[in-house]
Amino acid sequence: MSRGQIAAGHEKTAEAAELILKEGGNAFDAVVAAAFASCVAEPVFSSLGGGGFLMASHEGRSPRLFDFFVHTPLQVPDPELLEFYPIQADFGSQSQEFHIGLGSVATPGMVRGLFEINRQLGSMPMQELIAPAVQYCRDGIALNAFQQYLFEVIGPIYRSTGSARRIFCRDSNGTDLVRAGDVLTMPEFGQTLDALAEEGDDLFYRGEIAHRIATQCEAEGGTLRIEDMSGYRVVPRDPVITGYRGVRIAGNPPPSCGGILIAFALSLLEAQRDRVETTDDLVYLADVMAMTNKARADQFAMNADCHAGSRGLLDPDLLQRYRNEINGNPEALRGTTHISVIDDHGNAASMSLSNGEGCGHVVPGTGIMLNNMLGEEDLNPAGFHSWPADRRMTSMMSPSLVTLSNGALLALGSGGSNRIRTAVLQVLRNVIGHDMPLDEAVNAPRIHFERGLLNIEGGFSDRVINGLLERFPACHVWEDRNLFFGGVHAVSYHPASGFDGAGDARRSGVTIAVH
Repeated sequence: MSRGQIAAGHEKTAEAAELILKEGGNAFDAVVAAAFASCVAEPVFSSLGGGGFLMASHEGRSPRLFDFFVHTPLQVPDPELLEFYPIQADFGSQSQEFHIGLGSVATPGMVRGLFEINRQLGSMPMQELIAPAVQYCRDGIALNAFQQYLFEVIGPIYRSTGSARRIFCRDSNGTDLVRAGDVLTMPEFGQTLDALAEEGDDLFYRGEIAHRIATQCEAEGGTLRIEDMSGYRVVPRDPVITGYRGVRIAGNPPPSCGGILIAFALSLLEAQRDRVETTDDLVYLADVMAMTNKARADQFAMNADCHAGSRGLLDPDLLQRYRNEINGNPEALRGTTHISVIDDHGNAASMSLSNGEGCGHVVPGTGIMLNNMLGEEDLNPAGFHSWPADRRMTSMMSPSLVTLSNGALLALGSGGSNRIRTAVLQVLRNVIGHDMPLDEAVNAPRIHFERGLLNIEGGFSDRVINGLLERFPACHVWEDRNLFFGGVHAVSYHPASGFDGAGDARRSGVTIAVH
């Protein structure tokens, strides 16, 4: 008998969830265990110093969004007093600038979020859910080639401080980062996890860890104070519900932008007849991406959240105006992981997590690297250090739950900064519009249009690529699949055919059927 299906960005992340399902836990127990495990197995993407979202459907009930993303500090500090500086992340074909240092840290929500999910939806004690991650810390996890690549991409961050070098470098000078085949152990972090399992989340927000974070920030040019930590709350939200070709999609609502922008794009695509891998089809898709970018700029510019912009974004008249602009003017114009779990009781969990890329600093004595969300250009549209105080930050993360017209349930989400929404959009389109099997839908090649540049992933036919090059003069053609285009990890359940899953090969994704 099948107990469920899991998809995640690392086999050890997925195995932690598998263990919990086999022990009788539900999907929410499993996804919490996987989230803790991901901090060890996927340290570039996931940390207790970051935050995230869970889209949850409990035994078939209406989905509910748990927002435990990062929060801006209560006070806007003097930028001159902050430790805040840029680094270049080298993806090989392209580079991207990120800002790090203690001046880039927003209030973390991960710990509070995982404990709150356990309190509201879990069926097992937190000690059992944290235990797999503790074991990984002690035994170590052998790094794979993909993880080596990630460390190479953002090496400047993990070489930037002595506290990071002690964990992630082979030598104290920081000249040699850990590599594929190395076994990464995190004993200090394991002790922190043990303490959290014993004392609960107040240890992180009001206790010793909170005071260590505040002391470190105050002494070394950081943003956070003890009041920021003690005041953090998880926010429950109603999802954005979108209808698309008879399918019901629950997406991440404002103040995050990802769900509303996916809904907007799907609305523009509603009237277009999908044709698999044709130039016209992909040109229209790229134009929809361009219009979605424009809508984001028109509706959300200079807003710290998406509440104001979202009110009119799905207005039928506005949608028609953008459709007309696409049809009438054809020339128109970051580190995250995801876990999906569905169990045999009808529980579905879609959880996206991020630490940005990390600020470079590890909280003394904890093994926890803090986020750099205030250094993320995508999350600071009005410019650095111009964010409003005491506000939940916006995000492109888009954990989603989909009820298909054939009765199937689909849970999915992606990593990939601003490419998250286009990755999720294209997988939804492949499943719904092109009727692709889940693995094929996830691993099919993608495009991404942003700032006047069309990125074309390797895997399309020469005919299609040449057609796109004719239509979009500013193009970058990638040789192969790449993590730049996101990493969608998805699971599904159909009453007739059972469970299915797909881990995105771009980000070393895996899927496990649990029996």
